[in-house]
Amino acid sequence: MRASELFIRCLENEGVETIFGLPGEENIDVMDALVDSKIRFVTTRHEQGAAFMADVYGRLTQRAGVCLSTLGPGATNLITGVADANMDHAPLVAITGQASLDRMHKESHQYLDTVASFRPLTKWSAQIRRASIIPEVVRKAFKIAQTEKLGATHIDFPEDEAAVEISGEPLKAQFAAHPEPPEEKVREAAELISGARHPIVLAGNGVIRGGASEALRRFASRLNIPVANTFMAKGVLSLDDPLSLFSVGLQTRDYVSCGFERADVVICVGYDLVEYAPVFWNPEGDKRIVHVDMSPADVDAHYVVATGVTGDIGESLDRIAALARPSEANSIVKLRDQLVHEIHERYREDGGFPIKPQRALADIRSVLGPEDLLISDVGAHKVWIARCYPCYVPNTCIISNGFASMGIALPGGVAAALLYKGRPGRRVVALSGDAGFLMNVQELQTAIEQEVAFVNIIFRDDGYGLIRWKQLRRFGRESHVSFRNPDFLRLAEAFGCRGYRVQGPNELAPALREALSQKVPSVIECPVDYAENLKLTEELGALVCPV
Repeated sequence: MRASELFIRCLENEGVETIFGLPGEENIDVMDALVDSKIRFVTTRHEQGAAFMADVYGRLTQRAGVCLSTLGPGATNLITGVADANMDHAPLVAITGQASLDRMHKESHQYLDTVASFRPLTKWSAQIRRASIIPEVVRKAFKIAQTEKLGATHIDFPEDEAAVEISGEPLKAQFAAHPEPPEEKVREAAELISGARHPIVLAGNGVIRGGASEALRRFASRLNIPVANTFMAKGVLSLDDPLSLFSVGLQTRDYVSCGFERADVVICVGYDLVEYAPVFWNPEGDKRIVHVDMSPADVDAHYVVATGVTGDIGESLDRIAALARPSEANSIVKLRDQLVHEIHERYREDGGFPIKPQRALADIRSVLGPEDLLISDVGAHKVWIARCYPCYVPNTCIISNGFASMGIALPGGVAAALLYKGRPGRRVVALSGDAGFLMNVQELQTAIEQEVAFVNIIFRDDGYGLIRWKQLRRFGRESHVSFRNPDFLRLAEAFGCRGYRVQGPNELAPALREALSQKVPSVIECPVDYAENLKLTEELGALVCPV
């Protein structure tokens, strides 16, 4: 067979069902091999869109999403999405076509050292310089991408090696079991927690990656310890759980910060420092930290652990809970009541227009079911989603908060809609700012061609709202952040989508209900009142803790 055919057989062996990407001259052998494969190839309209689709696919399945490009500009277009997956710990394998080996030693059309380009932003980057090593390279790429901490890997495939005749077989796909936690460390953690007066759990996305949400709920319930989650761990504890303190992650003091200020022991479970730096919740470095994760703790002056329990997260939590004494602290009730009022009840009936982001998110939540998916783009709305959008189930709110790249929501919505196609009860809504939406608007055409339906809500404020917020806070004036938008309704319709425009405070929920019933993608333009940004800053600056 051709080397490209062996390559595709190796991908099939890894369980790959979908590849997102674009064809090019240097990957035509691979594209031809895909014709006879059961793997679905989704032709996107930009390589960045392909990488973001693979990124979100990996987050939702915990299996490596795969994206493909040609060499040169095609490969560099992948970089933002690949870096996003790597820093957010989503499993992804990027594949790039490449020039033939006989022209890599000299200046040559579209050639650049792609392996070197991808090395700083992946866990592993390699080139297939001999077709005989294809099974090893593919197996290693998937093994590394899917091993904690999850991330991105890269395979560079020269066109001449893809065309050679070869024989070979894929290597057996093996998956390492998560190690059991050391008993000595479990006892140390249980003793620390038992002696704490005001313990608190900081749950990160590693809980979702490790499938440990139920174990965390058992742990919190048995030991009576409140839980705050990072942006990317929304849903690990249901909003309805009386021990839930919602999301933490604002780089300023918030109500949930009161719980950390009072805490003497912080139990960090599946916590990734990239999301929310320890300096924000442990500024004095005086908290006793219990680290529970599948990977050892990273080094940070504000994250010096008292003990670390490394191994299967769910097993670790169950074993610690069996040994530790329940906490007698009850101040959580007063703090949680304040959180519920301020974040989830105060603006539910607000009649202002443009719509306040708090009211808009309450309306979206009222329409979506507990298993439906909301994908956030990056911008001011991300902060409001993290703070105000309640979740009941893990992996029902996707927020990029490591690399935090604008433009992820729309292609992410396409990937999720493809994954959930034909599965009732798993509807998909992408929420973008007007700037982020236009960064990958071309992928609406991909959605049309793939015959998937989802809704993209645009929070329109005619500017880069998050940067405007920061400029006004620091300088009292804005600089070059305003712009004009196109007619989003006509733009949506030009792609063959349905378009809606919210023109009053009570129109978003009905528009969303109708849009979710459509068989094609829908775009909803919703003007938002981002004067709330500065109001939030002022309120939190005057915050008096209720506990």
